[in-house]
Amino acid sequence: MDTGGEVTFEEFQRLRIHAGTIIEAAPNPQARVPAYVLRIDFGPLGLRTSSAQITRHYTPQDLVGRQVVAVLNFPLKRVAGVKSEVLVLGTVSEDEGVVLLHPSLPVANGSPVA
Repeated sequence: MDTGGEVTFEEFQRLRIHAGTIIEAAPNPQARVPAYVLRIDFGPLGLRTSSAQITRHYTPQDLVGRQVVAVLNFPLKRVAGVKSEVLVLGTVSEDEGVVLLHPSLPVANGSPVA
């Protein structure tokens, strides 16, 4: 996989990566590839919406209350009729598909990743 080369630490610091808690999760009926619409609470950074193709390992009931890690400062993107405001992060493997990244202990919503 081409990683696109090295980035500087300053470039990495420009990414706003924060923890938040999923407060709503529902299937997106407009998505060609199965996906969920997520509402995520980032505490003082507000509520944000995301479309995520994570249906292989997660049900909406599993997701509500789960903390996740997301990039908050990518440009807004329309995905299958959803205004996706953040990119929820996960690892991707050929065998397992997408597996969500999350804090190993509960943290305050909005906590930055360093």
